[in-house]
Amino acid sequence: MPGMGHPLQTYDPTVTSAFRSTLLHQLFIILLIAAVLLIAWNVIRTIRFRRNQTGERADAPTLALAAEPLARTVLRMSFGALWILDGLLQAQQGMPLGLPSGVLAPAASSSPRWVQDLVNSGVTIWSNHPITAAAASVWIQVGVGLFLLVAPRGYWSRAAGGVSAGWGIAVWVFGEAFGGIFGHGSSWLFGTPGAVLFYVAAGVLVALPEKVWATPRTGGSVLRAMGVFFIGMGVLQAWPGRGSWSGQASHAAQPGLVTAMVQQMAQVSQPSVVASWVRWFGRVDAAHGWGVNLLVVLALIGIGACFVSGDVRAARVGVVAGIVLCLADWVLVQDMGFFGGVGTDPNSMIPMAIVFTSGYLGMVRVPRSADALEPATAGSVLQGRSSALDSLSPSYLWRMLAAVGAVAVLVIGAAPMAIAATNPHADPILAEAVNGTPNIVNFPAYAFTLTDQSNRSVSLDSLKGHTVVLTFLDPVCTTDCPIIAQELRAADQELGPAAAKVDLVAVVNNPLFLTSAATNAFDRQEGLAGLRNWLYLTGSLRSLQRIWNDYGVLTSILPAGAMISHNDLVYVIDPRGNVRAVLDSDPGSGAALRSSFTSLLTAQVLSASHS
Repeated sequence: MPGMGHPLQTYDPTVTSAFRSTLLHQLFIILLIAAVLLIAWNVIRTIRFRRNQTGERADAPTLALAAEPLARTVLRMSFGALWILDGLLQAQQGMPLGLPSGVLAPAASSSPRWVQDLVNSGVTIWSNHPITAAAASVWIQVGVGLFLLVAPRGYWSRAAGGVSAGWGIAVWVFGEAFGGIFGHGSSWLFGTPGAVLFYVAAGVLVALPEKVWATPRTGGSVLRAMGVFFIGMGVLQAWPGRGSWSGQASHAAQPGLVTAMVQQMAQVSQPSVVASWVRWFGRVDAAHGWGVNLLVVLALIGIGACFVSGDVRAARVGVVAGIVLCLADWVLVQDMGFFGGVGTDPNSMIPMAIVFTSGYLGMVRVPRSADALEPATAGSVLQGRSSALDSLSPSYLWRMLAAVGAVAVLVIGAAPMAIAATNPHADPILAEAVNGTPNIVNFPAYAFTLTDQSNRSVSLDSLKGHTVVLTFLDPVCTTDCPIIAQELRAADQELGPAAAKVDLVAVVNNPLFLTSAATNAFDRQEGLAGLRNWLYLTGSLRSLQRIWNDYGVLTSILPAGAMISHNDLVYVIDPRGNVRAVLDSDPGSGAALRSSFTSLLTAQVLSASHS
C-alpha cells in the first residue's frame, strides 16, 4: 500500500535468527581450527619425545624467558579479559539492528558535523551489512582478547598489544565518536574521553619492549599522565555553565546534567537492585547537585595531585581513592555500562582503574636486575633450523599455537567485514526481514498484450528469451511507487552486462490515470525515459483489471485523492515465460532497506536467467 513502508525492529526475528546462525557457523570453523592446532601440538610433542628418546637432540637448548613485569601482566591479562567480555556483549541479539541507531548515531549526535559524517560512514556500512558487521565485531574482539591472553612473550606478545591498540582506535573513532570529546556535555562521570581510549593506551604499553618496565620510570610516567588527566577532568567538571553544578531544586526546574543522565540510566532494563541504587543517587543529586559536583571535583583534583606527586605513599592513597571513586561512578552514574541489550562494554571506569593501577605497580614492583632483561625469542636462542623444535619449551610452544588460533579468530571476523565494506549494496536479509523471503514458484506467467509509453503494442510472448521483471505502479503515486521504480533502476545498474537480457516492465495500476501521457510523465519524473529496457504499459480499464486479477494485485481508490491503494508486488519471469519468484516490494523506510531490495531482486533475476 502507498506509504506503508516501515522500519525494522531491533529484535526482528529474521535478522536475529540469521545473526545467530552466522555466529554458530563461524564458531564451528573456529572449533575446527582449534582441533587442527591441538593435533599439531600432539604431533610436535610426539616428534620431540622420539628425538629425546633416541638422544638425537638431547643437548638442544631450551628457550628460557625472564619473569614478566607485574604491571605488564596486569595490563595484558585484564584488557585481554575485557576484550573477550566486549566480544560476548556484541553477540547480543539486538546488535545487528540496534547498534547503529542505539549506540553509534547517539554517540556522535552532539559532536561537530565532520565527526557525525565520519561516524555515519561507519553507520552506513553497518546498516547495509548488519549480520556481517555484528558477527565481525564479536570475533575480532574475542580474537584480540585471546591474542593478549595467550601470546607467548617477546614479539608475539608485543604484536598482540599493537593489534589491541589498532582495533581500539577504530572503535574509539567510529564506535564512540572520539569518546565525545568534541561534543557538548562531555564529563568524566559519563565516560569522557571514551572507554576504548584506555584500551588503546594499554595496548601501546603492552607493545613496548619489556625492558622499559625494568625501572620505576615507566610506571611513574603512566601514573603522572593519569594524574594530569584526572586534574584536567576535575577542571572540566568544575567549569561553569555546563550544567554539572545544578541538581533539581524544585519539581518545576529542569534537571541538571548529572541528574538527567542518572534518571535516564535508571530506565534501562536491568536488575532491580541496581536500578534502585541508580534511582537513589538520582534523587540525591537532584536535591544536592551542587554538593555532589563539588565532591567529585575535589576528588578528581586530589587523586590527580597524588598521582603527579611522585611519592609512593601519596600514589598509593590516590590509587585506593581512585578505585573507590571509579567504582562508585561505574555503578551509580554509568550503570555498569552493559545493560539494556545493546551495551557494548563496561564503560570507562574499569579500564581506567586498571591503567592507573598498573602504573602504580610499575612504579613499586620493579623486576630484579637479573630478571629485567628483554625476554629471549626463539630466533635469538636457536643456532639453526634443525634445533628450533627442541629449543621451544612446551609452554612457549603451546602459547604460540594458541596465538596462531587467536589470529585465525581475528581473520574470521575481519575478512568478511573487509569484503562487505567494499560492497555499497545492502544485504538482501533486510528486505527479507521487512517483506518476507521471496516466494519461489514455477508456473506459466499469465499472458497479456498492452501498450507501452511510445504507444507500441507489447505482449508477454514478445518478451520471451529475456528475463522479465514485472511490477504494478501508479503513475500519480508520490510514496512507494517512485521508490520501487528507482529500486528497479538500481537493479538494472547492478546487473551490469546481464541487463541486456532483462526487461523491466511496469503495468499501470490506477483506474483513473491510465493514459500514455500519465506514464510518460512518471518516466520523466523518475529519470526512466532513457532506460532502454524499461517498459511502462497501459491499456483499457477492462484489460488492466483482468491483469490485476490474474496477478493478485488488489486495487482501490483512496478517499479524496488521485492515488490508489494497492499491494506492492514484483514478479520475476524467466526467459521461457515461467514465473520463478514473487517478491513483496514494500520499500520500507531508509536507504539501507531500498538498497537491500535491489540486491535481493538482482539475485532473483540472475537465478531466473540461469535456470
